[in-house]
Amino acid sequence: MPRWIRSGELWQLAPPSQLPQAGGQPPTHRRAVLEFIGGSYLAASPQLSYRRLLEALADLGWWIHAWSYVPGFDHQQQANQAWRCFRALRQQQDQQLGQPAQVLRLGHSLGCKLHLLAPDGGRASALVALSFNNFSAERSVPLLAEMGQQFGFRSEFSPSPAATLIQVQQAYVQPRNLLVRFTADRIDQGARLLDSLRSRTDDRSELVELPGDHLSPASGGLRRQLLGSWADDPARGRRITHLAGLINRWAGRD
Repeated sequence: MPRWIRSGELWQLAPPSQLPQAGGQPPTHRRAVLEFIGGSYLAASPQLSYRRLLEALADLGWWIHAWSYVPGFDHQQQANQAWRCFRALRQQQDQQLGQPAQVLRLGHSLGCKLHLLAPDGGRASALVALSFNNFSAERSVPLLAEMGQQFGFRSEFSPSPAATLIQVQQAYVQPRNLLVRFTADRIDQGARLLDSLRSRTDDRSELVELPGDHLSPASGGLRRQLLGSWADDPARGRRITHLAGLINRWAGRD
């Protein structure tokens, strides 16, 4: 079974191809790190809720760093926190192995927004954004928004949806971005994000559409683990395998 390791707020998984070789020697090829932020409350335990996708990517040679968090209203603060966690672990591993890694950022739903708000503006790392979501707090968590207005605490996300897209246009500098939209996803806002990205000079962002819904990237294979292969959904498994392959090819690792 794959061995997930907790490192502070991050869960990490080493791909079989990058584990130490016989005699204790590290692998000689360049390490590839995938920095993942999940969406909504699925992200509290990414090693479980996104297990199939992340382990499929590990099998393709990626070292997985997945941030564990509970969403709040201050998205900029959480974006900064995630970025610092990823950077610290990556620098530690780069120093241990004596070489920098290729880095790809991967987000699902709210996780896409947090990557876009990273304080480095995405300079060093291309982004794959699955089911980008940028709704207001009133639509996303209406009860909390109503309570915030009633009791005087923050009741809108910061930055707001409109401010987020403006910040993407003005401060996000990464030209390479792959946006993935699923055909039955009714809350995907990838088209709006693509418009903001393409308004920048020299943008090379693209959008692809795949079968599935908003939760297609999230699967822990729980039914299979508890009940066996007969209870699994083969179509969902094939979609995740296809998605992992698409991400790997787009990153130039195929």
